[in-house]
Amino acid sequence: MKALTSFLIAAFALTACEGNSSSAADSTRGSDVVGFAGKSVRGPAAPPGMVGGAVTSRGAPGFSEAREMAPADASTGDPLQNVNFGTAAPAMVIRTGQAFIEVEKVDPAVLKIRQLAAQFGGYITNSSITGGKDQIRQATLELKIPGQRYDEAVGSLSNIGKVETVTSNAQDVGEEFVDVTARVNNAKRLEDRLISLLANRTGKLDEVLRVERELARVREEIERYEGRLRYLTSRVAMSTLSITVHEPAPILGNNPGENPIAAALRRAWRNFIGLLAGTIASLGVLVPLALLGLAGWYGYRRWKRR
Repeated sequence: MKALTSFLIAAFALTACEGNSSSAADSTRGSDVVGFAGKSVRGPAAPPGMVGGAVTSRGAPGFSEAREMAPADASTGDPLQNVNFGTAAPAMVIRTGQAFIEVEKVDPAVLKIRQLAAQFGGYITNSSITGGKDQIRQATLELKIPGQRYDEAVGSLSNIGKVETVTSNAQDVGEEFVDVTARVNNAKRLEDRLISLLANRTGKLDEVLRVERELARVREEIERYEGRLRYLTSRVAMSTLSITVHEPAPILGNNPGENPIAAALRRAWRNFIGLLAGTIASLGVLVPLALLGLAGWYGYRRWKRR
């Protein structure tokens, strides 16, 4: 009985020792896994150059270091690959045009032109209407239309009347705009330097006055350049279209706007009045001659009776 009890105690003790050994091995494997995640833990299977699964400075890059280096490698390449060259420099084109249109009547056509300008967001700057004796009535109007709607306005001219001629011109001022812009930037930098020099200047009065004169000259240049830029921008934004409308030439006769039959009747009446006036005027000669002839005939008869 005592021998059986001793055997059971020995078996229980052996089982407990094996459980402790298994737990220690599991903890060692867990530490190896954690060490690979980035902790410096000594593991029995760590090769040279590795500390807890992490690579030391003598070895290749570790996992965390490679992850930090990946974006830097991905960002290398052509620095201009993401640049949109289509929008790098806006187009600076001044567009002007001139059109001649034949209409039945000038006044309704002028009204249509005003409506056309308002339809496309423009306005009329200059206008003139001519017409008189021996002249064909015509009107000329100058329109300012947004540059992006210039082609639409030209395409709508057929609604006014019979389009005879249309001329369009385009002037590229992009190079001048860039040049003037660079001049403005350089002048502003010079202005800043002069202001700084003037603020810190403690020299003679003549030197201070010389700096002030130079500063005034630079500011005048800046204002002139900025005015040129505003002018170019406004001309590019609003295109100019000059429209001339005129009535058709007369079918008969040389006088536009005149009825040839009525003109012929007026000329006949004027000729009749002229003839009657001539006849009356000739009586001033015929009546005295008739009186002289009558007196002579009367005297001749009396002399013959004697």
